[in-house]
Amino acid sequence: MWYFKPSCVRFKLKEVFYAARGGSRGGFFAMGNACSNHLGIPPAKGPNPVGCTDFMMDHTAKGSFFRLYYPCQETDKAEKPDWVPCREYFNGLADFMKINRALSERIFNYLFGSFKIPAYLDAPFKSNGKCPVVIFSHGLGAFRTLYSAICAELASQGFIVASVEHRDQSASATYYFRERTESEKANSVAKSSSSAQDNLVKEWMYYRALQHGESEFPLRNKQVKQRADECILALDKLTEINSGIAVQNALQTQFDWSSLENSMDLCRIAAVGHSFGGATVIEALCKEVKFKCGIALDAWMIPLDDEIFPRVKQPIFFINSEKFQWAGNISRMRKLDSAIIQRKMITIRGTVHQSFPDFTFLTGNWIGKLMKLKGEIDPELAIDLSNKATLAFLQRHLGLEKNFNQWDPLIDGQDVNLIQGTNVTVLQSAI
Repeated sequence: MWYFKPSCVRFKLKEVFYAARGGSRGGFFAMGNACSNHLGIPPAKGPNPVGCTDFMMDHTAKGSFFRLYYPCQETDKAEKPDWVPCREYFNGLADFMKINRALSERIFNYLFGSFKIPAYLDAPFKSNGKCPVVIFSHGLGAFRTLYSAICAELASQGFIVASVEHRDQSASATYYFRERTESEKANSVAKSSSSAQDNLVKEWMYYRALQHGESEFPLRNKQVKQRADECILALDKLTEINSGIAVQNALQTQFDWSSLENSMDLCRIAAVGHSFGGATVIEALCKEVKFKCGIALDAWMIPLDDEIFPRVKQPIFFINSEKFQWAGNISRMRKLDSAIIQRKMITIRGTVHQSFPDFTFLTGNWIGKLMKLKGEIDPELAIDLSNKATLAFLQRHLGLEKNFNQWDPLIDGQDVNLIQGTNVTVLQSAI
């Protein structure tokens, strides 16, 4: 999700809490959320309604876990799921920011607990030709649901999108299942019909912070390799589902996975990610040629080995924020420049690193800017530019027969809110 100093946000969250506690419920938060009636993740703009469901296969930490977004049938019955699936994710965010869990849960639940994802849970899949596929990788301290504005938009435009929840301890929280011990089985209430699910216990895995004196690169480099493997594993599972292989979902959902048989265009696959997920995109492109192109949103390049840069053969599009990037990071992006393979970079004016995750839509200007969740640009305009540029790049390099090429000028930064390349000065000697 982000790369920043947790102590800074910890201080600001405490400011939010104490100010809220000191005034009436309306007073402080009315200042922060003056337009609270308009807060929420923007609905997708494409021609298709969007469904979503969760998939975990197998149930262990080595399995694949992702949220799937897809074009769905019109439905009145399906509900939209909570943006944050359960309280353990609030606890994970608290650990990531190094703040008290009880304190943060009250703040997070107040600010974000009522928001829904702009997609219908377990809605029936709508077949309308074969769908290109996107694997999405979240940033440091995030999890699978926090980029729903991006993933739902892609699904509304006809893509099937798997938003991976990483198990490398870079997510603020995630979970898997372990089998009950014999003593746990003996102590549990006997049931007339025991199912496989009855013998599983949910195990939570939280963010692993750097230890005192620990060097960052070895940990992040190990994590980015695992993250890329998890993206590839998600793609492998989608390939099985597409071929009609019956899959066992460790989660009890209502979605009919067999409806996805022969629904995906596995010649048209891309990787997209934000921050640490941007680095994951590049690592995944290097490891798996089935990814035809990659889009790195405000990529954090530190985790990557220099040696992989010349080995990446697919087109890459860097979409950066104005306030996050620095010369050393941009110089590593420039190592991927090529005279043969298309490598593009744009910067969205007035944006911050948090202009890509959904948080940016869920706070008013006062709190949003205090916590660096909002930049100077309208967040919906920023994500719209990013999504349209992404769709144009995907059409160009996946060979799609769509109308996304109407946004081709955005790829070259041709908009008043865009900068071609970067706003960061990089000395040629640093590249």
